[in-house]
Amino acid sequence: MRKYLAILLTALTVGIAGGASSAWADDKPVAAAEAAAPAAAAAPAAATAAPAATPVPNRGDNAWLMVATAFVILMSIPGLALFYGGLVRSKNMLAVLMQVFIIFSVISVLWAVYGYSVAFTEGNAFFGSLDKLFLKGITPDSVAATFSKGVVVSEFIFVAFQGAFAAITCGLIVGAFAERIKFSAVLLFMVLWFSFSYLPMTHMVWYWTGPDAYTTAEAAEKATATAGYLFQKGALDFAGGTVVHINAAIAGLIGAYMVGKRVGYGKDSMAPHSLTMTMIGASLLWFGWFGFNAGSALEANGTAALAFVNTWLATAMAATSWMVTEWLVKGKPSMLGAASGAVAGLVAITPAAGFVGVVGALVIGLAAGVICLWGVNGLKKLLGADDSLDVFGVHGVGGILGALLTGVFAAPSLGGSGIYDYVANKVADNYDIMGQVMIQATGVGVTLIWSGTVAFVCYKIVDIFIGLRVPEDEEREGLDITSHGESAYHS
Repeated sequence: MRKYLAILLTALTVGIAGGASSAWADDKPVAAAEAAAPAAAAAPAAATAAPAATPVPNRGDNAWLMVATAFVILMSIPGLALFYGGLVRSKNMLAVLMQVFIIFSVISVLWAVYGYSVAFTEGNAFFGSLDKLFLKGITPDSVAATFSKGVVVSEFIFVAFQGAFAAITCGLIVGAFAERIKFSAVLLFMVLWFSFSYLPMTHMVWYWTGPDAYTTAEAAEKATATAGYLFQKGALDFAGGTVVHINAAIAGLIGAYMVGKRVGYGKDSMAPHSLTMTMIGASLLWFGWFGFNAGSALEANGTAALAFVNTWLATAMAATSWMVTEWLVKGKPSMLGAASGAVAGLVAITPAAGFVGVVGALVIGLAAGVICLWGVNGLKKLLGADDSLDVFGVHGVGGILGALLTGVFAAPSLGGSGIYDYVANKVADNYDIMGQVMIQATGVGVTLIWSGTVAFVCYKIVDIFIGLRVPEDEEREGLDITSHGESAYHS
């Protein structure tokens, strides 16, 4: 009898151990240092050797990433579309909706054709290869690395998640030159800019071979050498401060200069036609942003939960700080200010979401509300550009602020995750705040220069071949009728 009991206990032990590999990540103790960066990412549940067999995707991780991807799509259509649409004059409402909707569609297709391959395959420090054109070689059994050793997700859902990021990034740009650009010019510019700015920036910041290659110091050095340029530098960007927000914002600002100011700018009233739509759009952005930030953990684990909470609190703090500051300066708190503050908080916490503690998130949100308010007022006047919907003032200023403060509040001494050492399987000692802030500043600078230069060249190409701007009479009548033959509203 004892013999049979021993056999039974052994079988149960093996079964439980095997089942743990397919359990939800939150059922295991996960290091707080998980993050999407070369030197800081999810810690394994325990310092055990990777299994010899190919890891099988965790169903919980896959399910969460599918939901997060749908959230990001909701951010674009209808979230961003309604947010921008409410901010323009009624005669241009449908045109903005159309631009965001079709940009999302076109970029999604291009992502599958060649975008994913260029961004997420091994090539050089700036571009990947063309090995996965049309998603060649990816099957339902293909897997993509996460930030934990031995943990993977299905590659198809990783493709879709990252594709949604690409699509909304391009959509953000249109707010800078809204109400006066040709629809054909928008489309051609987006194809060019996506190919030569978004894809290389994504590769530079986020491409690496995954944590399983980091077994020894020598192996880690070889693996890092195949990663993207800013990944090799150690830049921290959890969900897109550089890749998405600064990248799009500087492209938008260059566009505002090159397309020129709206007819009547500074003289005619250009007030938003529907703050109701803008508030609905901002709320959908906030909702969808949980997928954007928490989904970037790539696992349903503690880091995803941390990013979720930080996204919630930083946004609430930024909306509040913008409102209070505006109230003190202008005498009245506005709905537009509250909505803009919320978006500023979302932008600023994006690069930091999985790296900083709750106090860091609150400080980032507080700073974002105040500084981005200056960005859409004081800085905008200094720049002298007609950035119609304040793309640079919110996404550029907020993205830069968040990227730099990530370097500060990621410090373990300030409640952050620190930098994870995959070889030692623990958080690295002696976090250097100033050193990391300088690395973050390098990432910001590279993004501004690369994206700004590419954007300038792309606008020039578009202007030469088809022209950037609609005729003045069409602009006065409104792009809904003149560009699309439809109206958003019928009286």
